[in-house]
Amino acid sequence: MGRVDEPAPEKRIGDRERREVDERLQQAHGDGVLTLTEYDERSVRCWASRTRSELDALTRDLPDPAPGAAPVPASTAPPEQPPTTRRRHRHPVRAALVAVLVVAGVHVVTADDGLAVFGGRVVQVEPGQDRVEVGVLFGGVQVVVPDDARVDTEGLVIFGGTDCGQACSGTGTRAVTVDARGGFGGVDVLTRT
Repeated sequence: MGRVDEPAPEKRIGDRERREVDERLQQAHGDGVLTLTEYDERSVRCWASRTRSELDALTRDLPDPAPGAAPVPASTAPPEQPPTTRRRHRHPVRAALVAVLVVAGVHVVTADDGLAVFGGRVVQVEPGQDRVEVGVLFGGVQVVVPDDARVDTEGLVIFGGTDCGQACSGTGTRAVTVDARGGFGGVDVLTRT
């Protein structure tokens, strides 16, 4: 009886491949191909991927990268650093994460109106509401304000930001304050129309 050879397991990938795919996802978000929520979801899956096929599934439906935006080919990429040096360089990331948790962590956990941790959330400003408190940690929040609102933003999002655009340039009669805090995420303030 002949023996059937099992297929070889798929080879594992490293941070360099994850970084290349995450850069492509960021470009797709910047080009408007992916929403912030879609980018957040795919980015989390990207950094959890262990094989090339898992990474390929995240970009399969995206347009080809623009010329000049292609990742550095592996043959010209700088050599990997030895483990002892690499471990030393990870401390700033850990320190930044601790800083986010200390500076904004309490507010993120107790955000009254909306909290996004590793995902997305939409918060609608209710009639008569003049203050919204939202928190993000590796996620995204969309705050939808009435068309007659004049929005001011407060707070701090470390390694991320608050995008207010048209809502902050409004000249409406109703004042709304959006207090956004957290890290590694984004808060978008939008009008209903």
